[in-house]
Amino acid sequence: MSAVDRDRIAAAVAEILAAIGEDPARPGLETTPARVAEAYAEFFSGIGRDAADDLGDPVPLEDGLTAETVLLRDIEFRSVCEHHLLPFIGTAHVAYLPGDTVVGLGRIPRMIETLASRPQVQERLTEQIADTLVAATAARGVLVVLDASHACVTTRGARQSGSTTVTVAARGAYTEPAARAELITLIGRGVA
Repeated sequence: MSAVDRDRIAAAVAEILAAIGEDPARPGLETTPARVAEAYAEFFSGIGRDAADDLGDPVPLEDGLTAETVLLRDIEFRSVCEHHLLPFIGTAHVAYLPGDTVVGLGRIPRMIETLASRPQVQERLTEQIADTLVAATAARGVLVVLDASHACVTTRGARQSGSTTVTVAARGAYTEPAARAELITLIGRGVA
């Protein structure tokens, strides 16, 4: 796991404040560099961590049980876009078709948090969530849908405050159009 160098971040933030014409020592800004350093330590806490560890050990299905789709909807996440170091905030929907094992439902949001807590682009984050779940569980199918609002779109440039970006990653059985469509319907309907 890499450690965030808070002192270096604080010094860099003070330099940025000076570069935009501000006085980093003025009241109101004097503690900003340290606060930004603390925020960055949180935002980027996933660097160097293996997200598969968050899934724990898969639990074998009990005798006679066969698991159909497991779908977790509306998992909130936040990340930082690697292009502008601005946040993107959204909702993840994750479905998987278990093989012989399942994972604890609370572990999937933890895995997403780890992957999101590093400089990211939404497209890669979507793929990483799907690939991590497949690798850690040997799932027969995985579908990940992310819907996020990007500050680089909502607050600068085009300034489209109501826009969101949707990305999808499918693996295994969920690459088949009918299975994928059924899950997209369940995600959108909000009722399984």
